[in-house]
Amino acid sequence: MMEARLLLGLDALSLLGGKGFSTLRTEFARDADEAVQAAWRVGFPVTLKVSSPDALHKTELGGVKAKLKDEEEVREGFREIAEAFRARRPEGKFEGVLVQEQGDGVEVIVGTLLDGQFGPVLMFGLGGIFAEVLEDVAFRIIPIEREDARQMIRELKGYPLLAGARGIQVDLERLEDFLLKVSRLIEDNPQILEMDLNPVFLSRGEPLICDARMKMGGPQKAAP
Repeated sequence: MMEARLLLGLDALSLLGGKGFSTLRTEFARDADEAVQAAWRVGFPVTLKVSSPDALHKTELGGVKAKLKDEEEVREGFREIAEAFRARRPEGKFEGVLVQEQGDGVEVIVGTLLDGQFGPVLMFGLGGIFAEVLEDVAFRIIPIEREDARQMIRELKGYPLLAGARGIQVDLERLEDFLLKVSRLIEDNPQILEMDLNPVFLSRGEPLICDARMKMGGPQKAAP
């Protein structure tokens, strides 16, 4: 059996972009000078994220700096991220940072996993505190139909937020399309064993993937 490998950061975002998904503009920078140049291309304000195979949980490592408005803040953000990583992961490999346009809208998480009994499963939920504290998520076996996507969205406790309860406009039909697209991606690419899209920003336009992680391996089937 082929050994599984992780696809992270820009590699995962590039794969998804090639499959027709919309992602936040993101560039890789090895040092502070490159980070500044990338920030001008991406457009201020920007977010910096540590880039390392040893940093799966970037926030816990002090590896994320958001809403940086100018060159000085980008340079300072790069320095702080590098110092925090080396302090917490002295044996880890620091590659640089990802420079990303600032996301906006309602945050959701979308994921897939391979269940030993049911095969590939789709997960959808609200991001932030809704996922961490309330565990406000819905699951469906892949492949899904449009009605499945519609029900997944509406059964969340936080559905009123998606429906505009706080004045935030979310295109629910495009969200349904997005969930269907993820389902088809996994159905057509069984080498993707697990996938975590977190967060995905929702507004009146296309859902925008901010960060992604994939576990890749040989095609596998659920147990009979």
